Amino acid sequence: MSAFRALLRADGERAGWQPVTGGESGAAVFRSADGSRYAKCVPAGQAAALEAERDRVSWLAAQGIPGPRVLDWRVGAAGAGLVTSAVEGIPADRASASTLRTAWEAIADAVRQLHELPPEHCPFTRGLGEMVSMARDVVARGAVDPDFLPEAQRHTPPEELLARLTPQIGRRLAQESAQTVVCHGDLCLPNIILDPDTPAVAGFIDLGRLGRADPYADLALLFATARETWGDDERRSVAAEEEFAARYGIALDRDRERFYLHLDPLTWG
Repeated sequence: MSAFRALLRADGERAGWQPVTGGESGAAVFRSADGSRYAKCVPAGQAAALEAERDRVSWLAAQGIPGPRVLDWRVGAAGAGLVTSAVEGIPADRASASTLRTAWEAIADAVRQLHELPPEHCPFTRGLGEMVSMARDVVARGAVDPDFLPEAQRHTPPEELLARLTPQIGRRLAQESAQTVVCHGDLCLPNIILDPDTPAVAGFIDLGRLGRADPYADLALLFATARETWGDDERRSVAAEEEFAARYGIALDRDRERFYLHLDPLTWG
């Protein structure tokens, strides 16, 4: 942590950078004293991945989609640091069920706006082929985090979970080819910031996996994390998802949704 602070000293101690959380794989996140900026710092071995995230943040900001802006990029002996503007508001996972319900149409509109960006203009990929390669690597290294898995799968060997998905890959690749969009790549509720005063979406954050992909790579994670807010009311969850689909303009394919919901946890590690 102290080594990462050296990356931020260009602002001097007046900036008052405070640690927010220890990120995964050695990353660390800091917030400026006035709350207007965030800094993400990684060891030198992860500088290329953070640089790719920097480029995604810059690209998305230029498309008119609300989110952070790149303010600074720093490289030093300790690693690399990305400084971005803060997106003011409330992470959607911290909103009450009633607040999330009020903002639900706005979330559908914001996701549709993101997905309607011309994919041919997006220089980044988050495609299924890449996801499957990542999953095979993570599973082979024994690095799957069971806490990321659906509860019913936590006692099943990851090799078996991946084997269950493998027969579907060809069909899912064809679907992706027919319906490629610009995806967030990790569209869970914590990465959607809501305006505290209106039901609007203030912006998307954590854009390191943004790229061209199947829309269900986003929708599966969004619906799964929203269910945690809706609670045990299955009818409410289903109704909300159907309303989202109608607003977004898609007929829900639950098998396709489950495929991406079960693949995504195998790609982290």
